Amino acid sequence: MKRIGLIKRLLVIIYDGLLLFSILFFTSALWMLLFNLVAPDSFYVDVSQLQAHKLASFTNQAKAISFSLVAINVVVVSFFFYGWFWTHGGQTLGMRAWKLYLTKPDGKFIDWPLAAKRYLLALVSWGCGGLGFIWVLVHPQKKAWHDSLTNTQIIFHQGESNNKP
Repeated sequence: MKRIGLIKRLLVIIYDGLLLFSILFFTSALWMLLFNLVAPDSFYVDVSQLQAHKLASFTNQAKAISFSLVAINVVVVSFFFYGWFWTHGGQTLGMRAWKLYLTKPDGKFIDWPLAAKRYLLALVSWGCGGLGFIWVLVHPQKKAWHDSLTNTQIIFHQGESNNKP
């Protein structure tokens, strides 16, 4: 069983990131469409009716709300993106390109609770400036923080991509 290093992990992240970005773009567009259907006038401000300090306050609130909605969309959609692939075949599309699988030590694929834990810990790995991913370079089994803490592994499996490892 061959362990996967940092470079291949980064290539998978880039590959998956392209697909995920397009999904996030689509879901964000759906949210905007929904908001325009529910409250079409909420995106327009009659500037002539507002005083300067009220306009600034309104604009800051609108920015905070829109940023929060985008952030929630990114986190939720990303979780379901990775969770679905990890629990249904152990591979994202990027992992499939390099015949990589996410498994537990017994070779089985992870379930949703473990996928949630792994996803949240991966966010922590990124949140620390990517140190959790770079840890692969020093860990004897080439595991990132979220791999170690969830007792999962990314392995290379030579053979048909339809077969389980």
